[in-house]
Amino acid sequence: MVEFKKRFKPKPDEKQGLAVDVPDGQFEKAFRKFRNKIQDSGILEEIKDRMEYEKPCVARKKAKSMARKRWLKKVASNQPPKKLY
Repeated sequence: MVEFKKRFKPKPDEKQGLAVDVPDGQFEKAFRKFRNKIQDSGILEEIKDRMEYEKPCVARKKAKSMARKRWLKKVASNQPPKKLY
């Protein structure tokens, strides 16, 4: 028999999503926490990507160049160190 998990119900006093609690007079600290949450979630990157249409051929070319950069970086890190004499 398969057991189904109960749906998660948050407690009424818990914050949902990207909400940040602002203590008295600590707006800057709360804003930094909020900005970090936004950055970790990747919302801004997705919005910037959707601002302009990117042709599929351009997307493939960009992905290929990024893969090449990653490969060259990996190859360079596996090279023995140069002789220092």
